[in-house]
Amino acid sequence: MVGGNAIRGTRVGAGPSGESERGESAPRRRVSYWCANGHEARPSFSMDAEVPEEWDCPRCGLPGGQNEQSPPAAPRTEPYKTHLAYVKERRSDADGEAILAEALERLRLRRELI
Repeated sequence: MVGGNAIRGTRVGAGPSGESERGESAPRRRVSYWCANGHEARPSFSMDAEVPEEWDCPRCGLPGGQNEQSPPAAPRTEPYKTHLAYVKERRSDADGEAILAEALERLRLRRELI
């Protein structure tokens, strides 16, 4: 049995397309960006648009610059820190032992009351 969907195989907005339907496209220019791995990306920009200094490489994700001989350096990534690492940055071992002793004392007092 044939389905009853008359617009099967089309998408919303589909139809004759072209400059007569959409109007003329803005004049464009392509700009080359190179990443540290030597990949070239060539996005297109409107002639009126401001061209950014850097563009992320679509192949490896590194930042790319317009100078092929000296592309921007890869950003330095900080290693993942656990919650404990952040606590140790703020507190000394002596502080940690004092806080632990205080918490254990409160726990013992609560158990005595039960």
